[in-house]
Amino acid sequence: MAELNLKQIADKLNNEFTGESRKLVFWYDDQGEFAEDIDTLELQNAKVYRLEPDNQFYTKYFLERLDRTTNYLVYAPFPKPPVRDNHLADTIKYSKQFHADRASLLAVDLGIDEKYKPVIQKYIKFFGAKDRTRRFYDLEIENFTEDVIEIALMSACCKTRTASFEEVVRVVLTDDDLEQNKFLAEFDKYDLLPAFWRLCEQQFGYTDSDPNLEKLVRTLFITYTDRYLEGELPKAWVSLVSYKSGNIIAFLDNLMNSVLYRERYRELSGHVAETFRVEEKFASFDPEVLVDCETFAVIDRFLIRWIAGRLLSEDSGAKLGSLTIPQLCEQRMKMHFGDIYKLHYELLIQAWHLIGHANYNCSNDVHEIVNQYLRNDHRLDSYYRCFYACYDRIEDNAEFEALRDLVENIYSNEYLGTLLPKWNAGWSQGELMSVLPLQRQFYSKYIRDVKDRVVVIISDAMRYETGRALWSKLQDDKKCTAEMAAMLSVLPSYTRLGMASLLPHKTLEITEDYRVLVDGAACDDLKQREAVLQKVNPNSRCVQYDDLKSMKRDAVRQLFAGMDVIYVYHNQIDARGDKLNTENEVFFACEEAIDEVFGLIKRLTEDVSATNFIVTADHGFIYKRDKLQESDKITGVSGQEAFVNRRFMISENAVQEDGIISMPLGMVLGHDDPKFVSVPVNSHVFKVAGGGQNYVHGGSSPQEMIVPVIQVKTEKGHKETRPVQIMLVSMVQKITNLITTLDFIQSDPVSDVVKGMTYKIYFVSEENEKISNENTYVADSKDTEPHKRMFRLRFNFKNQLYDKSKPYYLIAVDDKNVEVLRHPVVMDVAFANDFGFNV
Repeated sequence: MAELNLKQIADKLNNEFTGESRKLVFWYDDQGEFAEDIDTLELQNAKVYRLEPDNQFYTKYFLERLDRTTNYLVYAPFPKPPVRDNHLADTIKYSKQFHADRASLLAVDLGIDEKYKPVIQKYIKFFGAKDRTRRFYDLEIENFTEDVIEIALMSACCKTRTASFEEVVRVVLTDDDLEQNKFLAEFDKYDLLPAFWRLCEQQFGYTDSDPNLEKLVRTLFITYTDRYLEGELPKAWVSLVSYKSGNIIAFLDNLMNSVLYRERYRELSGHVAETFRVEEKFASFDPEVLVDCETFAVIDRFLIRWIAGRLLSEDSGAKLGSLTIPQLCEQRMKMHFGDIYKLHYELLIQAWHLIGHANYNCSNDVHEIVNQYLRNDHRLDSYYRCFYACYDRIEDNAEFEALRDLVENIYSNEYLGTLLPKWNAGWSQGELMSVLPLQRQFYSKYIRDVKDRVVVIISDAMRYETGRALWSKLQDDKKCTAEMAAMLSVLPSYTRLGMASLLPHKTLEITEDYRVLVDGAACDDLKQREAVLQKVNPNSRCVQYDDLKSMKRDAVRQLFAGMDVIYVYHNQIDARGDKLNTENEVFFACEEAIDEVFGLIKRLTEDVSATNFIVTADHGFIYKRDKLQESDKITGVSGQEAFVNRRFMISENAVQEDGIISMPLGMVLGHDDPKFVSVPVNSHVFKVAGGGQNYVHGGSSPQEMIVPVIQVKTEKGHKETRPVQIMLVSMVQKITNLITTLDFIQSDPVSDVVKGMTYKIYFVSEENEKISNENTYVADSKDTEPHKRMFRLRFNFKNQLYDKSKPYYLIAVDDKNVEVLRHPVVMDVAFANDFGFNV
C-alpha cells in the first residue's frame, strides 16, 4: 500500500535527521510521484518545505537567513534544474540529497522480484494515485510475473476483486459499450492497452493488426458457434475461429450462465447475430445441425418454426437426430435462451400431445369410457388448457395461428365430438349413476364419520383434470400425502345444485319455480349453507376464501377454534369463466386456482395446525376457444314451460328432439320428482339470451360432471421451504496464485420460504484431496438487491507442485455435506513448492 511506501521513506529520512547539528535534505521528485503524499509524511525531527520553480531565491533567503536552526526536508515535485538556473546549487553542496524510486519501493513492499522492477517502472504512472494503488494492493497477489503484474493493473482499473484476466475481459465487455469503452481508455492512459491485446491473444487466440472490442466479440461468438454447430460454418466466418476454443467456451459459458451478466450476453449475442446476418445465413441449414448450439436466439426461432411445421403436417413422430419433439423442446428449454422461449416450447409440447390423439376413439361401454377418461383422456383436456395458457401469454402468437386451428379441430371435433355422444348414450339405461360415487353422497362418504377436524375446500368449477394438476403439485410436497378420487356430479351440473349436493342432506329438490332446496331449506348463500351444515354438525362453519385470505393469523385461529368441519368456498374459475368479458381467461384462472388452493392448505397447516383437508368442486366445465356458430345452438325446442340454461333444460315433460336426451330428475336426485332434465348429446348449447360463447357447464359430459375429490394429509407446523443457494460470480478458469480471492453470490434473499444455509467451500484435486483452506460461509442475507448479496472469500493453497494437465475443482457443500457446487479450474501456480527445490 502507498502508506507503507511512505513509511519506508519516513524511516530513511528520520535517520538522516538524527544528531544535534542542523540538517537540510533536498528531494527532487522528478515525476512528482509523491506530491499527493508529502504532507502526510511523518518526520520526527524535521519539517517539510515545498520548493516551487519560482521560489528558489526566497527559499535560499529563508533557509540561510530567516530560519537557520530547523531541520528541513526540501521537497521539489520536479526535476533538479541545471546549475546555471539553480539558485540553491551552493546550498545543496553543503546539504544532502534524497532519492526515492517509487518503483523500487513498490517492488520491495509487494515482494516483487528485482527482475520485474522494470515492469513496475514501465507502468509507474498508474501508481500516482492512492485509490489505484490501494486497489492493486487489495488484490493480495503472492507470486508476480510480468503477466500477473499487468493483469493486476488492469484488474485494479476495472475494480475487480481478484486478479483475473477473464474478469478483466468480463468487465470490459459487460460494464460499457464496445465503442468508446471507458476501460480501454483507462488502459490506454496507463500504457496498458498493448498488454491487454497481447493477453487477449494469449488467452483467447484473438490477434489483429488493428484490434478492437467489436472484432474480439465476433471471434468469441463465432468460435463458440463453431464448437457446437454440427455442420460447417459459412465460409466468411471461418477465419474468425480461434485456436483457443476451450478458453472461449469456458468464458462464454460463464457469461451466459451468470445471473448477473446473462442479459449483457444476450445483448452481445444479438449484436453479433445482426452484424453477421445470422438469421439469413442459417436459413438454409438443416435444423439437425443447430440442435446443440445456443449462441444466438435465432437458433431457437428456427427450431420452433421447424417443430410447428412438423406438427401442422401431423408428423408427431418427427425427430431431430435421436430427439423426439418433446425431448427437443425440453432440451432447448434448459439451454440459454430457454427462458425466453419457454412458452413457445411448452405450447408445442401440448400441441404434440393433442395431435397424437387426432384419431381419438373410445369404447361404447360407459364403464370403460369412465375408466379411460380417469386413466388417460382427462389429459387431453389438460393439454388443451395448457396449450391456450401458453398461446395467450405469447405476445406475438401469429405464427401459431394455423397450429391453433388444428388443435381446435382435433379437440372440438375429433375428441369431444366422439366422446360426448358415447358418454350420453350411457344415460339411456341409467348406467352412469353406478360407475362413480355420486356427488350427493359426498357428506355421508367423506365427512360424517371423520373424527378429526376436516377442512373442505370447494373450488367452483374445478374440473377433474385441473384437480389432477393440484394433486400432482401436492404430491411433490414431501410433507403432504394426497389421494386422488373422482365422483359424478349432479345433473344439471351447475353451481346452485352442485353446492347443495355437497351439504349433508336427506333430500335434494328443485321446486316448481326451480329453486334448489336441501331438506326443504334454501341454500343459496353462505349463511343458508352454514345453517344446513350446522343442523347436522353444530361445530361447523362456512367461510368464503376471499374473506379468509385477508384475515390475520389470530383471526383465522379464532374462526377455526372449536370447529369440527369447515367448508371453504373458493371461486376463481367460475367467476372468470361465467363472464363474457373474462371467459377467455378461464385457463389462467385454473392455474391461479391450483396455486390458491395449494397455498391455502399450506397456510392453514401453518396457522391453525389443520392437517386434514378435502378438495372438491360443485361441477366442471367445457371450454372451446372458437366462438359458437348458429349451427351449434339448439333452437325451436318444445314451447312448454321450462327452466332453460345454455347446457340444460328442466321441464315437466321430456324433450323429444334429435340431439337431446332427457332423463327423470328424480333418478338423478334419488327420489320421485316427475320433472325431466334435458341436455344436448354433444357440446352444443340451447339458444338463450346472455352468457358466454366459449365457457359452459350444466350439461352432461365428463368435463362437466366428473369432479375431483382430493384427500390431503399434512404435517403440523410445516411450511414448505428450500435452502438458499450460492453461485460463483468470478469468471475464473485458472488459478495462478497460492492466495486467491473469489466472488460469490447468494441466489435469493432469505425469507419465509427460502431458508439460510451454511456452506463449506474449498478446492480439491482430481483425487478429492483438499488443496486449500476451507471457508465456512453462512448464507443468510435478506437483501433484495443482488449486488448486496455478493460476498468474497479468500483461499490459501498448499505450497506444492500442481499438474496443469489435470483438473482441480472448487467445491461447495451444504450443512448435510451434500455437494452443491463443483467448478473446474486449472492450477497454474508459478514457483509453487519453492521453485521445485527442497530448500
